[in-house]
Amino acid sequence: MTKWEYATVPLLIHATKQILDQWGEDGWELVSVVPGPTGEQMVAYLKRPKGA
Repeated sequence: MTKWEYATVPLLIHATKQILDQWGEDGWELVSVVPGPTGEQMVAYLKRPKGA
């Protein structure tokens, strides 16, 4: 059974692609993007297998 680790990442609107590309290069998979608590910023939830 795969065990996962998770990350919550604030996304800057002007650099969303660069931020997600960097996390992707580090082995993270995007799970969801939701509005942040203030509604002005988005928050990404990512996962990757533990030990990756």
